[in-house]
Amino acid sequence: MISGIPAAQACVILLTVLGLWIGARLLTDAGIRLARHFGLSELTVGLTVVALGTSMPELAVSVDAALKGTGDIAVGNVLGSNIYNVAFILGALAMVEVLSVTDSLVRRDGAALLVSTLLGAVLISDLRVTRLEGAVLALAFVAYTSYLLRTARDGSAAENRPREPGEAIPLATDRASVRGRDAITFVVGLAIVLVSGDFLVLSASELARSAGISEWIIGGTIVAAGTSTPEFAVSIVAVTRGSVGVSVGNVLGSNVLNVTGILGAAALVRPLETSPAALETLAWLVAITVVLVAALWTGRALSRLEGGLLAGSEVVRWVLGLLGAIG
Repeated sequence: MISGIPAAQACVILLTVLGLWIGARLLTDAGIRLARHFGLSELTVGLTVVALGTSMPELAVSVDAALKGTGDIAVGNVLGSNIYNVAFILGALAMVEVLSVTDSLVRRDGAALLVSTLLGAVLISDLRVTRLEGAVLALAFVAYTSYLLRTARDGSAAENRPREPGEAIPLATDRASVRGRDAITFVVGLAIVLVSGDFLVLSASELARSAGISEWIIGGTIVAAGTSTPEFAVSIVAVTRGSVGVSVGNVLGSNVLNVTGILGAAALVRPLETSPAALETLAWLVAITVVLVAALWTGRALSRLEGGLLAGSEVVRWVLGLLGAIG
């Protein structure tokens, strides 16, 4: 018989999943409309604005863990979230629809994902991240984001051509009104996603602790998956609506942000120390990232078979972790 507390937590989890789905639809639709208003590509918006928004749970959890001196939760959340994003989220999306990507995504953003992952692995390999190393990671994120926005502006500048004689001039007030509504919708959707994700993490973590699971496993699996639910919700809604750029860009951008911006911010707040179990998770993350980039590079797409293998690898990792075979 299920006791009152687990039953209540199960209800909270179901409600948060519903909240994530509603918030994700609002955020995705508004983000795509704003991208078109400002002349940005869906990929750029996915890599920057949407990725930053859906990564807020990781930022909150990791910084809070750093303040409390629980480095395993802070680092495990980042590493576990990145594995979950690459393996399960992209894998599940590819099983829904083959993810075709552009050359620029593979060469620029695939390379950024690989380099940021390797940089994070090098800095974490001694089981601690100092404030100086945190600053290096944070600056790497600022540089990458600045480059994305600069190239996006350069690309959109070509569209600012002189108007032909007699061509109608769009009403600025109408455009401003539409942008204002979309901005409000985006913020509302983001708020719903973040609040739902927070409640999901709290409920899932409490259930895991009551089952006697270690702090590292909680951080690398339950909390990591919980904080990644916004990425999953937004990406699945985007891909079902034909916005593959937002979907893939959201995942890749979130991973770059997690290992550079979020881990860097947490280390700046307080130097992080973690357990030797981090090395196993690091190795898994590097391996799965290399596999993903290689798959995208060779075929410029992630097939249903490749997606199934990626998602299956995450199921295996969870089973091994919860059984204590790893971590």
